[in-house]
Amino acid sequence: MTLRDIPNLISIARIFLVLPVMWAMLQFDFGLALILFAVAGVSDGLDGFLAKHFQWQSRLGSILDPIADKLLLVVSFATLSYLGLLPWWLFAVVIGRDVIIVIGALAYHYAFGEYELKPLWSSKINTLMQILLVLTVMIQTQWFPEHHAVTTVGIWLVVASVINSGSEYILVWGMNAWRQRKHR
Repeated sequence: MTLRDIPNLISIARIFLVLPVMWAMLQFDFGLALILFAVAGVSDGLDGFLAKHFQWQSRLGSILDPIADKLLLVVSFATLSYLGLLPWWLFAVVIGRDVIIVIGALAYHYAFGEYELKPLWSSKINTLMQILLVLTVMIQTQWFPEHHAVTTVGIWLVVASVINSGSEYILVWGMNAWRQRKHR
């Protein structure tokens, strides 16, 4: 093990935080869930900073980091939906976008070969909106249970960002496929 492995170890630790976050939510201990979620968020920034600043990027890290992020968000959305704090249809919309992106990536890979999947800005905004919604629901449930308007706005911002990001991925991948097909 070397210093270059630190970002990957941080990503693995973030994956291990997913179950405690879920457990805290299921226990309605949203104070603890917020702390664990915040630790996961800080670790995400830290592993990215270390990887870029010290040129410790790796293929494994490029896989682990988004898996850790996605796993935390999917489990958080599923748990909050299970608890009735977010609507199930929103969970389905969020998961549907991810499934479409994965199917598109696989189709592109098998039709045209390897493609470096770099997140689009709309995807980063979508992830931010999802994180903010999870945080809003936890804060609201813990301290302001009567304030549902902010959560409702957050839900619709997530829906808009899911539609925007999903559409952009379809357009970008479609245009890349069109160019590849023309060059064959």
